[in-house]
Amino acid sequence: MGTLLNAPPYDPGRERRRRGVVITIVLVVALVAMLAWRFRNWPEERTVDRFFAALQHKDYDTAYGIWFYDPDWKQHPQQHAKYPLNEFMQDWGPGGEWGIIQSYHVDGAESPKGGSSGVVVVVTVNGRAEKARVWVEKSDKTLTFSPY
Repeated sequence: MGTLLNAPPYDPGRERRRRGVVITIVLVVALVAMLAWRFRNWPEERTVDRFFAALQHKDYDTAYGIWFYDPDWKQHPQQHAKYPLNEFMQDWGPGGEWGIIQSYHVDGAESPKGGSSGVVVVVTVNGRAEKARVWVEKSDKTLTFSPY
């Protein structure tokens, strides 16, 4: 049994190292939390980036597949009868609202209030002041027009 009379001598170096380890752990945890928060919508932003890259390269078949998250959509086009390719081309093709896409920049994603099932990804298209807003379902990465 130890008493105060035979306690080990105080070691300031050991205390300094212990404090350094605790501070380092706190900083690493804070950095990881900050990065996780910053990139929480990265998969959805990446999906929209691939979609606009396909549009920019005039690869409308690939873009249509990304829209439905179905690269094999040609094998079963009847599954996408609610938004057929000809309507998609009217919206996203050269004659659509955004015209021929020369340039784009994914600005980020916004999560609507109320614990929604998806995010709105905001994109600057052809340097226009008006932003494109694309809804991405988090569960299956399908795209649609933003309700917001």
